[in-house]
This record gives sequence, C-alpha cells and structure tokens, in this order.
Amino acid sequence: MYSQTYYLVRSRQNGQYLQARPDEEQRLNYVLAFREQYEALSYLNTHAPEVADRFGIESLPASQLQEVLDRWEFNGIALVRDPVEPQVEFLSRT
Repeated sequence: MYSQTYYLVRSRQNGQYLQARPDEEQRLNYVLAFREQYEALSYLNTHAPEVADRFGIESLPASQLQEVLDRWEFNGIALVRDPVEPQVEFLSRT
C-alpha cells in the first residue's frame, strides 16, 4: 500500500483540496483521492468543466497521506473508483 501513489485535486486559488462530505449533519470531511492522474482530470472535466482550469492535480505517495489528513483535519479519504459515474469508497483513518 505504501508504494501506491494517489492523485488529489487542489485549488489553485486557495490551496485547499477537493473534498467529499457524505453526511452534512456529522460534518465529516474526506479528501477526494484518485488512483490515476487521468481519473482526476476526467472527474473535473465531467463534473465541473467551467471551473476545471482553477484546479491542479497533485501526486502524493501513500506514505505522505497521513500528513495531509492530519494537517487539513480530514476524517479520511474518499477514493473515487469511477470518475464519470462517481463511485466513491469512504475510508476513515484509524
């Protein structure tokens, strides 16, 4: 797992990562993560083409993922399995 690279979508305007909130009432934040760069680009171009140019794709080795979760106070990662018809697997950190 530590040899895996994830791709995160980050705002060029304020530096924040794109996140998912599966339940607004619980206020849980999960950073969106993709296994391939082209999946992240496809997600942006499919679901937000008018603002896609405001985001960049950042590669992150799995060994540094915990640091991002801690720094930005995410509850876990939302691993996107299908970027066109979003199928998301929510993985809470332990």
